[in-house]
Amino acid sequence: MSVLEIQIEETADHAVCRPVGELDAYTVGQFRESLGNLATSSRLIIDLSEVPFMDSAGLGALIGGIRRAREAGGQVAVACSRPTLTRLLHTTGFDRIVPVTESIEAAVTALDEDAAAAG
Repeated sequence: MSVLEIQIEETADHAVCRPVGELDAYTVGQFRESLGNLATSSRLIIDLSEVPFMDSAGLGALIGGIRRAREAGGQVAVACSRPTLTRLLHTTGFDRIVPVTESIEAAVTALDEDAAAAG
């Protein structure tokens, strides 16, 4: 049985959702719930750097969470320092939906640039 821990950090500027562990059919409910709770954040960063494995269920939850946050008027970026996962996100066209960066700092910058472009 996979175990997933989800760390949430909220700053004045943005919220970070950091799943730690594998994102698969067994753990995805917890991830989906956390993203749902953060859907009202105006700036959300999903940090996948501590996720060694993600299957289609995890990807689906990620897309759902991003859609919900966007519908609530929020901005979302994904940070991921794992090449295999980053490659998956690029292959699935994920980086066309949201900025995919290598670090939290880069994600914050991407959100800033996003806001400037939108504003």
